[in-house]
Amino acid sequence: MERANQVTCEKRSYSKEFRSHQHEYGQFLFPLQGSLDIQTEWQELHLDPGHCFYLPPAFDHQYRSIDRNEFLILDIPLLYLPGDTNSMYMQLDEQWASIRFLLLEEAKSTENETSLMSLARYVATKLQQSHSPSVDYIHNHFKEPIRLETLAEMEHYHPAYYSAWFKKKHGKSPKAYISELRLREAEHLLLSTEWSMSVISEELGFENSSSFTRWFVRKEGISPQQYRILKKG
Repeated sequence: MERANQVTCEKRSYSKEFRSHQHEYGQFLFPLQGSLDIQTEWQELHLDPGHCFYLPPAFDHQYRSIDRNEFLILDIPLLYLPGDTNSMYMQLDEQWASIRFLLLEEAKSTENETSLMSLARYVATKLQQSHSPSVDYIHNHFKEPIRLETLAEMEHYHPAYYSAWFKKKHGKSPKAYISELRLREAEHLLLSTEWSMSVISEELGFENSSSFTRWFVRKEGISPQQYRILKKG
C-alpha cells in the first residue's frame, strides 16, 4: 500500500535548516517539545506546544526548528478527508489535547491499525467541525469594530490573502459576514425586547440611533421601528 493511502502516526524531530516540500495527504502536527517555524506563500507561524496545525494535501511549505524538538505527526490519506481543506492553526484546547493523548497511545503500538484508522477518521471529522480562531473572534466581538488585519493575524495569513480565504470558506467577505451577524442580532433585539432605538444602536456598536436606522433600512428596506411593528403584528 502506498504511503499516501496509509494512516501514519509517529514522533518526529526537525532540523535547524529550512526544508521545503508538499505531500499527497493531510498532516496534523502536535508539538510535544520545542517549536516549529512554518512558512507558506501566505502564512508565517511559530508552532508551539500550546497549539496544533493542519496542513492540507499539495500544500507547499517550508519548515525548521531552531531548538530541541519532538512532534507527534498524523498523516491522513485523501480518502478520509473532506473534499476541500485549508491549513488550520488551532489552540490545543481540552478536546485537541485529548485527541493528542489518544494518538500518542496509538503511536506506541503497531498491532491494531483499525483503531488508528478510526481515530484518523474522527480527527478528519473534527477538522470539519472546528472553527478557525478568527471566526470565533468574530462571533464574540461582532458588535465591536474589527480590523481585517486583526483577523488575518489570528490565522497567520497576510491580509491580502485572508479575504479570499474567508470568502472561499464562508461564501461571503468578512465584512458581509459580520454585517449579517449584526443584522440577525438587531432583529432579535427588536422582537425580544422593548428597548429603544438608542439602546439597541448602542448595544450593537453604532454611534447613534440615526446611523443604526440608516444601516437597517439599507439591509431590510424598512426602518427598525417598522420592522418591529410588522413582525409583532
